[in-house]
This record gives sequence, C-alpha cells and structure tokens, in this order.
Amino acid sequence: MEIRRAVLEDSETIRAIYNNEVLASLVTLDLIPRSEAEQRFWIAEHSGVYPAIVAVIEGKVCGFASLSPYRARAGYSTTVEDSIYVDSNYRKQGIGTALLNHILVLANQHGFHTCMARVMANHQASLSLHESCGFALVGIEREVGRKFGKWLDVALLQKLL
Repeated sequence: MEIRRAVLEDSETIRAIYNNEVLASLVTLDLIPRSEAEQRFWIAEHSGVYPAIVAVIEGKVCGFASLSPYRARAGYSTTVEDSIYVDSNYRKQGIGTALLNHILVLANQHGFHTCMARVMANHQASLSLHESCGFALVGIEREVGRKFGKWLDVALLQKLL
C-alpha cells in the first residue's frame, strides 16, 4: 500500500467513495452527494496546511483521509479535525489505521496541537480505529444530527499531538 497526497486526478475516486457513504450510510451527515465541481474544489482546499491523502493499492485509490479546521475562530487555529473514508471493498485491511496514523504525522508536522474526531456514536469501527490510534472519548453530543429519519448522536474524540 502506498499513501500519498491526494491530487486532482484522484477527485472522481474520492468522490465515489464519499458519495456512497452520503447515499447509503450514517457515517456522514451530508445529505446531498458532492458534485464533480465540489469535489475538485475540496481537493484544492486540501492541498495545503489541511492536507488530504489517499491510500493506493495496485494503482487504485481505496481510501482517503483529510484534515480540516476545527472551528472558524482564530483561537482554534492549532486544532484540526480528521476525516477517514475507506472504500467498502477494502475495509478490515488496516487501511483506515494507516491513513489515520499518516494524517496525524502530517498534522504534527504542520504544527497543530490537537486533533479532534467527530464520529457517529454507534459507529464502532470508527470509534475503535480512533481509540487504537490514541484518541480518547471526550463527550457525546446527543441527537445533534438527523438522517434517514433518525436522530443521531455524535461522539467527540481527541488526541493531543
């Protein structure tokens, strides 16, 4: 497996992985799939200090991770939030762990102090992934999301870098 920075040519594969989760799962609270233009903009937004990376196996992008600002206010500027998505055909192969560990190294290299993760509170795979990489549960936001007619709790996890 190769892990590298995401480039514009990865846009459609990343979009397909993400949109599958938008349409078929509760792991993201996005309700509308990303358009091609939105995905290209997302790639551009994640080409600097808030990077996006991809995992590649045999030439195919099979997952991605990114860092985003945690909050807009300047006092939060040393905190980031991670996102990790793995193609459903490649799960349980250590790809999520490799992506998360790599994005945490980049966060540290870019001078961030802490990384936050917002995970659906019932999504055990993502909770376990983050905990295995040193994140600790710091709280549960009750019924802050709604998708597919369900109220959803979000777990907040944190790792000091």
